[in-house]
Amino acid sequence: MAIRVTRLGSQRRPGEGLRLGTVRRLPRGVRKADYARLDYFDQWLPEVAPSDALLHWAQSETWTDGRWTKFAARYRREMREPSCDRLLQLLARLSHQVDFSVGCYCEDEARCHRSVLRELLAEHGAELRK
Repeated sequence: MAIRVTRLGSQRRPGEGLRLGTVRRLPRGVRKADYARLDYFDQWLPEVAPSDALLHWAQSETWTDGRWTKFAARYRREMREPSCDRLLQLLARLSHQVDFSVGCYCEDEARCHRSVLRELLAEHGAELRK
């Protein structure tokens, strides 16, 4: 059993399991009834996504290495909040019982919160799969 970190809207892989949308915003122009059918997500989980304020800051300028480092540190700080930390712990424990995936829309995982989320889940003891 394990967690896969994936791009929302990409074709599902065999054995991926339930797909969680760890994003603040719902997909534009997609009916709620079509989220799963179009491979976005089965369940929305915005609580482990960057806050609206952090997203606004992140999208206000072009990414640089320094800006990415600041974003990752701020996102990590947000995920230390007790409610977020409890969710990360829960996801990590569930990863030893069932296959599921978490994801975001960003094309480049290296400059997406899901790369930091992958690290956070690993730090919480999650079983991760490529």
